[in-house]
Amino acid sequence: MSKREEFITVIDTLKALSPTITSEQRKALLQQAVQQHSLSVEDANEILKTSGLIVGERINCFEVLGFSFEELQNQSEKNIATQVDAAHKKFYSESLRAGGLPRRDGRTQEQWLTLLNQARDTLKDPQKRQKYLTALLFPEDLSEISSHDTSNPESGNQNSATATNAEPISVPKPSSVDSAKVVPTPNASGDMMLIPAGDFQMGSNDDKADNSEKPLHTVYLDAFYMDKHLVTNAQYMEFVAANPQWHKPSKWYEWGNKQKMSIAKRYHDGDYLKHWDENIYPEEKAEHPVTWVSWYAAMAYSKWVGKRLPTEAEWEKAARGGLTDQKYPWGDFADPSMANYDWNVGDTTPVGQYPANGYGLYDMVGNVWEWCLDVFDADFYMRSPYRNPISGANTDESVADDTLFRVLRGGSWLDAQQFMCSALHYKNTPTRTLARIGFRCVKAVTS
Repeated sequence: MSKREEFITVIDTLKALSPTITSEQRKALLQQAVQQHSLSVEDANEILKTSGLIVGERINCFEVLGFSFEELQNQSEKNIATQVDAAHKKFYSESLRAGGLPRRDGRTQEQWLTLLNQARDTLKDPQKRQKYLTALLFPEDLSEISSHDTSNPESGNQNSATATNAEPISVPKPSSVDSAKVVPTPNASGDMMLIPAGDFQMGSNDDKADNSEKPLHTVYLDAFYMDKHLVTNAQYMEFVAANPQWHKPSKWYEWGNKQKMSIAKRYHDGDYLKHWDENIYPEEKAEHPVTWVSWYAAMAYSKWVGKRLPTEAEWEKAARGGLTDQKYPWGDFADPSMANYDWNVGDTTPVGQYPANGYGLYDMVGNVWEWCLDVFDADFYMRSPYRNPISGANTDESVADDTLFRVLRGGSWLDAQQFMCSALHYKNTPTRTLARIGFRCVKAVTS
């Protein structure tokens, strides 16, 4: 059997089990065709096109179950599960009554039932739903597929920014169609989550809330991606190594015959990367969030990785994780098992140690405060625009005379529980660096 025939056999096996594959399965199949079956991307793509397999992007899980995306957006997970189950039961029963009669779309009833099951499982599971939405709104880039084995460091393809992590797809067993190995969901940088477009309630009307957090008001945000985790020391050191102008100030001002580059004094308060030894983070803190970084430094890092800091509205919507009328990202009651706060640990913890919220984001409150893009304005909520609000227009980290307060969100490892509220915001000067201030990045879906 030729390599081409072997690849066609894999496809035929998948097709016999399910009429559809996800866009991620398609990409993994193309990767497998190139790396294991020695086919070109063009040949593999042509085989897939003529195979009769339906790529998931051409099947809308919302439409399969009779929903629009807007109907389910911003609802609680319980409500989503209830509605999805009800729709699935309705259409499933109709197909059973139809017996073996073919459908108008050309599928057999058995194929349609499989599709209904896939749509139900996708929309009910928060993580699967996020991955599906990401694939729907952010199509894959086939230019990443190459004949290099990306798992082999000697393959010649070592550019982590463009190399794909796709694994060969496994032919699923009849009892478990979803057991196929697929590559991680593509996104803006490999470790981000999609925050869907739509309305949410921002701020608070709580009597104990600061006046600057009032009133509770409706905000619409375009879809965007947010880092799952806070930026770590290890990640920030890569930025520092590539950008000498953001080095920690050295005790020695001369380096050979040249002035050693380091962060300009106007961009920090003198304690920048205070806990680092020169430009090396403490060995045990590689996966801890980077701290002692100013707003200017966070801005520079974000730009370097092709992202930006979140607006205050983006941060709050992401922190709420899809919940409404809840004080914290996990619910309405404080819980030290859900975040690092109130000196419970006594220091920062590695990112991802506590449960993720409803959007799959970690450490949205606690661990460290997070810089936001906005200028702090105590009266901004009173006149905030409905769509994509941001306070202040200056988003250039190179502006040295910008001493306006910038927004901080999320509380930290040493702050009391009231600072963990999703609506709470704080402020500091953009040069400020502290052991409890860090950041994460976002990226627009359309950028």
